[in-house]
Amino acid sequence: MKYEAVIGLEIHSELKTKTKIFCGCATGFGAEQNTHVCPVCLGLPGVLPVVNRRVVEFAIKAGLATNCTINKYSKFDRKNYYYPDLPKNFQTSQYDLPIAEHGYVDIDVDGEKKRIRLTRIHMEEDAGKLVHSGATIKDSASSNVDYNRTGVPLLEIVSEPDMRTAEEARAYMEKIKSILEYIDVSNCRMEQGNLRADVNVSLRPVGQKELGTRTEMKNINSFKSLVEAIDYEIERQTEVLEDGGHIIQETRTFDAAKGITLSMRSKEEAQDYRYMPEPDLPPIITTDEEIEAYRKGLPELPDARRERLETKLGLSSYDAGIITSSRAMADYFDDVLATGADAKLIANWMMGDLAKNLNAEGKTIEYSPIEAKRLGDMINLITKGTISSKIAKDVFAEMWKSKDAPEKIVKDKGLVQITDTNELDSVLDEVITANPKPVADFKSGNKKAIGALVGQVMKKTHGKANPKLVNEMLQKKLS
Repeated sequence: MKYEAVIGLEIHSELKTKTKIFCGCATGFGAEQNTHVCPVCLGLPGVLPVVNRRVVEFAIKAGLATNCTINKYSKFDRKNYYYPDLPKNFQTSQYDLPIAEHGYVDIDVDGEKKRIRLTRIHMEEDAGKLVHSGATIKDSASSNVDYNRTGVPLLEIVSEPDMRTAEEARAYMEKIKSILEYIDVSNCRMEQGNLRADVNVSLRPVGQKELGTRTEMKNINSFKSLVEAIDYEIERQTEVLEDGGHIIQETRTFDAAKGITLSMRSKEEAQDYRYMPEPDLPPIITTDEEIEAYRKGLPELPDARRERLETKLGLSSYDAGIITSSRAMADYFDDVLATGADAKLIANWMMGDLAKNLNAEGKTIEYSPIEAKRLGDMINLITKGTISSKIAKDVFAEMWKSKDAPEKIVKDKGLVQITDTNELDSVLDEVITANPKPVADFKSGNKKAIGALVGQVMKKTHGKANPKLVNEMLQKKLS
């Protein structure tokens, strides 16, 4: 029997507020353990929480950016469960009246577009962090608790089970990450736990509408782990079903070192959490006017930006997709474009030499030694014919090491392109005399043979000759 996978993601995104969701403790990453804590986030008796208004604002923006309906009346609830990293023994979250519902995002996998529906987006507080003595919770002899993260504001973004492959799940999570970065509500640093996903996977016979029994894998915090965990779980569940067994509804953990999932505990249902309205927090009332003001304040989002690059600037779908995949890269592109540089040349340099150098040094585009304006100025030198594309590579390499303007580098190193026909004339005569075969081939009708002659001229002039001009002059001489 053939099976198809049914995949849904619950993405948890840490919001980039300075203070926690219900108290004034700092949210900064990397502080000494248990130093960003107070009676409120530790859940001590007699304390009262107060909602951080910025968290509500960020949640509404995220809802609008993912095409959700914003609920004008929403409330907080207590989600009751016991775990060592939850000092109150309940998590303040949202249950039946979340801030946003019924949205969608569009993904692109191998050139095929697909719409992934969002069930809901809700606000909640993060739990603390268990610090295990071993590599994972399964092989640890002991665990300590760091409560610094307790009360850090989170958005939980819950998808419908609309994904069928690990690559679709990856594309969906990448799109959510991109949107959150564009609207500037989260740093999305996965290595710091800013963005992580709980992944639900089930199998069903192809053609069957009824869903199979699902397992949930907790706290996946890299795209590589997301794909590997889903692929492994699909393989594991397929083997169980083909052997005549049954899938157990359970929570599993992914061991990235071994590339396998391991059982943790049976999976809870909503009733197990005994949800109740949070008595210490008032409901959140949002007016139509406020929602509209937030909508108008949204920046140009990834899909709209991609369409602009394709339709107005003529970039390919692939180029536009890569450039708009992160806000930092898209902003860099627009800053280069503001210098008047050609859009296609910008894309070529960004995805060629710039990406290669950044990857080699493990840097992201925000830390590029070549600022957008300098790259634009260099590209404009190519367009104006001051330097050739080949010389530009030498200029780029020098710009990577120094802060000099490209014009200064070209002048100091004598790299200006030769466009003087008198200067080139004697070089062309030498090349024609020294290369009788390509000359004969060209004259006998093989027009491509001129390429070898152009190459020889470029070699003799150390790449300084204008190749277009050389081509034209050679054609004239040989004809």
